[in-house]
Amino acid sequence: MVTLEKVRQDMKELLSVDKGLHFVDVHADTIDEALADAAVQLDTKVSNLQYEIIERGSDGFMGLGKKHWKLKIYQDPNTVKKVTKLASDGLFDNEDEEDLIINQNRDGMFFVRRFKSDICLKVLLPLGDGAEIELRDVLDEVKRDDTIDYDEGLIKKYIKQGTDKEYLIIGQYKHVSAGDVVIGIEVSKDEMKGSIVVSPPTGSGSEASAEMIKRALMAQGVVEACYNEEKIIEFVDRPTYNIPYEVASAILPVDGHDAYISYNFETDPKKLKAKVSETGQINYKELNQIQNVIADQPLAQKIPAERGKGGKTLFGRYLEAKNGKDIQIQLGANVKLDRDGVTIKAEIDGEVMLVNGKVTVEPIKYLDAVNVKTGDIKFVGTVVIKGSVEEGYKVEATNIEVNGIVDKSRLEATGNIIVRQGIFGKGEGYIKAGKSLWAKFINDTTVEVEENVIVFDSIVNSNVTAMKNIIVKGKKAQIIGGHLLATEEICAKKIGSPGGGTETILEVGIDPRAKKRLEELQTMQAKSTKEYENCDLDIQTLEQQKKLRKKLPQEKEEKLKTLKVRCEQISKELEDMTKEINSIQAHLRELKAVGKVKVENSVYAGVKVYVRDVLDEVKIDTPGVTFYYEKSFSKRGPYEPPSLDLEEPDGYTAD
Repeated sequence: MVTLEKVRQDMKELLSVDKGLHFVDVHADTIDEALADAAVQLDTKVSNLQYEIIERGSDGFMGLGKKHWKLKIYQDPNTVKKVTKLASDGLFDNEDEEDLIINQNRDGMFFVRRFKSDICLKVLLPLGDGAEIELRDVLDEVKRDDTIDYDEGLIKKYIKQGTDKEYLIIGQYKHVSAGDVVIGIEVSKDEMKGSIVVSPPTGSGSEASAEMIKRALMAQGVVEACYNEEKIIEFVDRPTYNIPYEVASAILPVDGHDAYISYNFETDPKKLKAKVSETGQINYKELNQIQNVIADQPLAQKIPAERGKGGKTLFGRYLEAKNGKDIQIQLGANVKLDRDGVTIKAEIDGEVMLVNGKVTVEPIKYLDAVNVKTGDIKFVGTVVIKGSVEEGYKVEATNIEVNGIVDKSRLEATGNIIVRQGIFGKGEGYIKAGKSLWAKFINDTTVEVEENVIVFDSIVNSNVTAMKNIIVKGKKAQIIGGHLLATEEICAKKIGSPGGGTETILEVGIDPRAKKRLEELQTMQAKSTKEYENCDLDIQTLEQQKKLRKKLPQEKEEKLKTLKVRCEQISKELEDMTKEINSIQAHLRELKAVGKVKVENSVYAGVKVYVRDVLDEVKIDTPGVTFYYEKSFSKRGPYEPPSLDLEEPDGYTAD
């Protein structure tokens, strides 16, 4: 039965292994080359490695568009765990690493060797449940007829502590040099491999030490850089006589990598993935199919070709390496080369992509529609939608052009918005533009724009705020229901509905944003004033009790202090609110825009018109009229045509 405690323990062990993992990011022409490079960096074997493909490589076409493989490479967690247990015990003196890793429980090991006239000992301590080294086993090898003396105390110390992979002197023996090993050197014809052939010692001759092997190699002209230290130590520990044993190899040349382009964005659109929550759920509205960039953002870098690293034969002869091939940087539209000559940067805001092997930034995003296939859209350029924006989706961009219908959704642009058909907000739609909005009709929607709202049919039951004008024109050109605010003019053919069944409120001559803020502040001021009065009353009550009793209970004393602090805070807040209210009111009084409401055909009874906060409620249906402000009163005059005549724009281009 798997218990919760067992699961916790297993998770702790996995976490411990994960912390021990080391990653390297490698670029190479092939996966094999990348693994070979990582094996050197991680100091392990290729067979111990695992990897993740970050970016697939490509040979390109005739050298153009060539891409290197980009891999994240790490050591197999299982081998990391095993190596951690063995690393401090000196077991990795040779390349037989895999076999040693498997043996997590290993008996203690010792080697007794006779070098010159010295008896030397090397001790590797036991691992896991491995058996300890017995003193008598060591002494059996130390004691020989030619042994002169040895230090038993030193031997005991080394058996207990180990010798740190070194051969240490523990005694002397009667050395007869005539019986020393004879070391011969064999070098391949191409000078790439070097082996020793060692005859066994006879009588009381010396065995082969690492120093003796190196001297023999040096005497034959083998350069020191080619010595294989691990092989030499391996031979000393476990000598094989009269058989060639490779201990040196040439330093192979390493060809330089070709130059390539490293991209800071995903070049394969198929790899763009939807946003995933912490619980693993996919948000299908955030499909992340657009890679936005801003002007001067680095998009890619040319990684220069590498010079090859020459090698050496055993005798020091130079082995030439190939240098990597250079490539030319190909620039697409709306990008530039930085001063360093290797970094590609965006010239404009837009979507970065790879087009025919060239980094390109597109300022316009064309979509068939906004729906489940696209998810929400967020783009730093212009979005042109051939069809409609379906219910529940959001579009954020610099400019937005919709050739179809905008359903109950959210559109936000720092520039203009064009909706060629119309907007069905269904009470929850929201449109916000940093400049102007053009639409065929607006129905049940909240609209906020910094400049003008131009509608070619009708505005019905909507809350529309424009910092300049609201103009409705066309055959119907009517406003029915809702609350419309404009700083300069509101113009239409018909306003309101026969019988006054739907409340229609128009406000002009004011700063809508300032007015909205003023209303918020006045609401907050009333609420804070009431809280201050209640707080002050509580303070007076507690102070009266304190005066009568001379002392309040601890709880009430703390409450009194808290009330005083809160009163001071409210007083400061009210002071700040009053200053802001006075400032906004002064701004509204000094507003240069007088403001007019212009109705070409009829304004129906029940419509409320505010001109600079002065109400003029229409009591009876009135034909062709202009509402304006004069000498602190709202007045009516003959119909005047709109001061502003804005035609629907043709649409957006790359400019």
